[in-house]
Amino acid sequence: MSVQVVVRALRPPVVGLLVQSSVLLTKGRVCHGMPASVRLYSSEEERISRYPVPYRKNLPYDIVELMEEVEAKGGFLPNVFKVLAHRPAEFRAFFAYYDALMNKETGGLSKADRELIVVATSAHNHCLYCVVSHSALHRIYSKKPTLADQVAVNYQVADLSARERAMLDFALTVCRSETVTDEHFSSLGAHGFDREDIWDIAAIAAFFAMSNRLANLTDMRPNTEFYNMGRVPREKRPKPDEQDSGPPDARCL
Repeated sequence: MSVQVVVRALRPPVVGLLVQSSVLLTKGRVCHGMPASVRLYSSEEERISRYPVPYRKNLPYDIVELMEEVEAKGGFLPNVFKVLAHRPAEFRAFFAYYDALMNKETGGLSKADRELIVVATSAHNHCLYCVVSHSALHRIYSKKPTLADQVAVNYQVADLSARERAMLDFALTVCRSETVTDEHFSSLGAHGFDREDIWDIAAIAAFFAMSNRLANLTDMRPNTEFYNMGRVPREKRPKPDEQDSGPPDARCL
């Protein structure tokens, strides 16, 4: 039996980039259909990458399974899944590490904290996709509709708590590959972060430095659904006896 990799996709209410349940990724199986050489290129109106986006029929089964799970839970498939599917082995590694960093249940960082780190460091790295998508996640997790916008422009003047500011100061130190000293640990400790939290802050900044550069390389474009997420009220899902009143809003990832 082939090696199995467990990847928990981005969970609702979003993206990680965000699926509530774990998805078991099994290497080796391919959904057969059209010839493997056939690739789907996005139209000019919907161009999401400068690299070819493969047909799902030509992708390994585990990747298709993950895509379908994410799309079913959120109502749309974030473009990062489509773009990174160009290299299946790297797709698996990317989402395995993403899940380990962003969906972990331990440590002193909240999900909103983690997303704020991504927004601040991605803004420094000029990554459109990550700023837009992770700002959406931050709005949903934090219930603060404007803070991520402020951080994306200039976190130093954003309405941050002292704890959040210390966290982002350190994340940007790592993002800029500046020297990390014991003074950084002391400063963060004074704001309630322990050594494992500090590792998390640094690892998120480092991982998304890579992600930002891949997004810039591929010219990855954000899904339009991200722009309004967390800004406008979501329609209430109808009760079983109200199914005819209109479709539920399933835009979350």
